[in-house]
Amino acid sequence: MIDHPHPIISIRRQCELLQLNRSVYYYHPHPYEVSEEDLFLMNEIDQLYTKFPYYGTRKLAAHLSRSLNRRVTRKVMRRLMGVLGLQAIYAGPNTSKPHPEHKIYPYRLRGVTARYPNHIWGTDITYIRLKGSWMYLVAIMDWYSRYVISWELSDSLEAEFCISNLHEALEIAIPRIHNSDQGSQFTSNDYIDILESYPEIILSMDGRGRAFDNIFTERLWRNVKQEEVYLHDYHSPAEVRESLARYFYLYNHERVHEALNYATPAEIYNGRPIPPMPKI
Repeated sequence: MIDHPHPIISIRRQCELLQLNRSVYYYHPHPYEVSEEDLFLMNEIDQLYTKFPYYGTRKLAAHLSRSLNRRVTRKVMRRLMGVLGLQAIYAGPNTSKPHPEHKIYPYRLRGVTARYPNHIWGTDITYIRLKGSWMYLVAIMDWYSRYVISWELSDSLEAEFCISNLHEALEIAIPRIHNSDQGSQFTSNDYIDILESYPEIILSMDGRGRAFDNIFTERLWRNVKQEEVYLHDYHSPAEVRESLARYFYLYNHERVHEALNYATPAEIYNGRPIPPMPKI
């Protein structure tokens, strides 16, 4: 249905007209040669880290060796994390690698608590498994309401899908503070230029080695993995996108949060005060 090349209508516009995300159009099999055994271990690593986000490579390897009743070396752990774009130098894996030539902004949220919708946005990337492959998920969350403002999928860790996700979020609202890690996707010139075009936005980045500066988004990933991803065996990017769209709708509009006194994120984000704790 996509006419490539078209003399007048760009690929971007054709995708918009068909309501097709460009990441699906451009999807292609990963160039990495990954065996079934490696994919199995990658999925085990993902589930283990989701449960124990403070584990480094040594503990991940030891725990996995114990649970599988066979030796998994740190060398294998590092290799598979490299394939996934994970880094063992943090207090746990991190899908975003820093770029040595990109500008880094200070962490501006020490002692700061989100006080209203769009006060603080946090963004991060996580790994989503497919049958025989994988994708990456980025999301922007409002910390006050836990509302997922926008999300996007990609089959690579290039910055484009993060930029697309940021554009989508900024069409909905403008935050006071935008917080991310120091990954190359979020420090890229194109990403930073967008944020700096809004003088009211303050840029904040997690400190190196501080995996929990973005704790609200880390908790979101735990919920997404345990309540959605681990319950399904996705076979295609389109299936992942459709399933996550359903999940995030339920997460925003129907799933109550204890931290919100059992209100939904959408209720709080759209202006309802956090209700008093109900008697249960």
